[in-house]
Amino acid sequence: MDRYVEAFLEMLSAERGAARNTIAAYRNDLEAFAAYAASRGERPESASEPTLHGYMQSLHGVVAARTAARRLSCLRGFHRFLLENGARADDPTMLLDAPRLPATLPKYLSEAEISALLAAAAARPGLPGLVGRAALEILYSTGLRVSELLGLPRAALATAAEMLIVRGKGGRERMVLLSDRARDAAAALGAATEGKWLFPGRDPRHAMTRQGFGLLLKQAALTAGLDPARVSPHVLRHSFASHMLAHGADLRSLQTLLGHADIATTQIYTHVLAERLQQLVALHHPLAERSAPG
Repeated sequence: MDRYVEAFLEMLSAERGAARNTIAAYRNDLEAFAAYAASRGERPESASEPTLHGYMQSLHGVVAARTAARRLSCLRGFHRFLLENGARADDPTMLLDAPRLPATLPKYLSEAEISALLAAAAARPGLPGLVGRAALEILYSTGLRVSELLGLPRAALATAAEMLIVRGKGGRERMVLLSDRARDAAAALGAATEGKWLFPGRDPRHAMTRQGFGLLLKQAALTAGLDPARVSPHVLRHSFASHMLAHGADLRSLQTLLGHADIATTQIYTHVLAERLQQLVALHHPLAERSAPG
């Protein structure tokens, strides 16, 4: 691997606290670009603007638009790193256009479906029921990312505090609110397990894996009568955000709770606000059409 690529990835990990999955994705993206640049007789750190443009054009129709957008974001970060460290005198990625992404709404479950999922997880006997109940109650009451949930140390919920400090993307810390149900579920789980992690894996020295949690979630979905394909940790995060907005939360507060660095990321949930505003207008505006009484 090119030494500049390795230095860039090391910077992301050491200075920005990028997650392991992010590092792996960026490594794959830069390896793909390096192979393309090599076919043009160029190195990734000194690739020309035509090579960069040709590479992005080569992705059209081959990978999804969101994948192409991520690869461009990776290349932009890499070239900013090169510029800041004096390895290049220019940033040719500034001339590249981002792929046009389709407008997609976040997928989320209804409140009734969430209730059914929580009940199904808690109904399992023994330790699996304690783990499922605690995990889903915490996820739904806080909107945590699954990596943030599984990385919770036991000590984080060792008290009856209503706030929880979480370290999210980029090493940024934020405070989230815990519901009484989430605290009670965490306390019950903590009393039945040992070790450093609130959600220990098969080997209690390590935290539960994403795969292990995914299996737990799939089983809860099946018990609740839900299509497992519709249920994922991120769907629960979307459900938390959508339901919060539907019940009156504002975007700025939601941005803080979700740990979004940019409110533009939070604005994907504005469809919920639009639906709620339409209902308010239909209900309260004096010229809104209503059924005649009687």
